[in-house]
Amino acid sequence: MLEEEIRALGGLPQVMAFSEVYQALQTGVVDGTENPISNLYTQKMHEVQKHLTITDHGYLGYAVIVNKKFWDGLPADVRAQLEDAMEQATRYANQIAKVENDNALEAVKKSGKTTVYVPTKEERLAFKKALVPVHQKMEGRVGKEVIQAVYKDIGFKPDSL
Repeated sequence: MLEEEIRALGGLPQVMAFSEVYQALQTGVVDGTENPISNLYTQKMHEVQKHLTITDHGYLGYAVIVNKKFWDGLPADVRAQLEDAMEQATRYANQIAKVENDNALEAVKKSGKTTVYVPTKEERLAFKKALVPVHQKMEGRVGKEVIQAVYKDIGFKPDSL
């Protein structure tokens, strides 16, 4: 998905081991990265990446998967308690991630080594328009119903862009 996003935006994606990214930036093998800000900061990529654009174009989430037969065999009250615990844990983890990313962004800005750019409303719209075809291209891999569910959940209407 990320490779297709980069192509849709006119870039040439270069897939590499995470451990090689700093040196690739430093030597000019790549010009930028696609990373959460906390990764950019903790891995010191901001020292060798000249520009950072805050696009908020993706969501980094984690799935908890359980065997359906096992899950269905649990008493309803236990399933309800586990679902509640997962919702609470997810909210808490997302709060931590937001704080870490906010702090990392401030530290990147303070370093003075990377120029941080926040796109205008018009630029964000153009960005979204450029990426909708990627959603369509990925339907076979991700599932059209999953993409539609995400659209519904976040109130995104690609036809109205």
